Amino acid sequence: MAYAIAIDGPAGAGKSTIARILAKELGLIYVDTGALYRALGYYMLGQGIDPADEERIVPALEGLTVALTHQNGEQRVLVAGEDVTAHIRTPEISMAASRISAIPAVRAFLLQAQRDIAAVESVIMDGRDIGTTILPNARVKIFLTASSESRATRRYAELQEKGIHTTYEEVLSDMVKRDYEDSHRASSPLRQADDAILVDTSNDTLEQSVARLKAVVMDRLQQTEE
Repeated sequence: MAYAIAIDGPAGAGKSTIARILAKELGLIYVDTGALYRALGYYMLGQGIDPADEERIVPALEGLTVALTHQNGEQRVLVAGEDVTAHIRTPEISMAASRISAIPAVRAFLLQAQRDIAAVESVIMDGRDIGTTILPNARVKIFLTASSESRATRRYAELQEKGIHTTYEEVLSDMVKRDYEDSHRASSPLRQADDAILVDTSNDTLEQSVARLKAVVMDRLQQTEE
């Protein structure tokens, strides 16, 4: 029987990186829900639409297709048939994703697509409201966090590796701003589910973070099987 692991948490906590590694180690399908919102933000910007302009975004969703596929073990995200995977990891798109995700119609648009994936496959899914809204019955729920400074340091290094020019101060400012927007939006705000396990990786290396989450997952799966 298919089961789900839900990982929620703020931007830059390492959710996607850790979830991707765990999925490979545990033989699960990895679903990066944030990529869906990033893809929509990227698409709307390309259409000249402000990601916060609900009046223009809602009609633009009609007939629009957004999908996740896996090629050679890697997740790809397509919007309107175009593979936009390589274009959605910039600070600009991060903010666009935060703004567009605050629109209830957008969340409703993507809700069923995410649930459909988890209905037929055992998945590990990360985002902001997986354990609270998307998959409230997930067998394992984790709220992954780290200090804003730690998360900004990691994200800054990641952007530098990709050749994206910015400063640590700008990354930290964007991080704090996005944290506020994600946790204060009216529709499915970022929060820890009542039955989620809190894991703070501020002082952990990637390897340590993966090991800690894997231990939590295995322990919880064992508990639910007993």
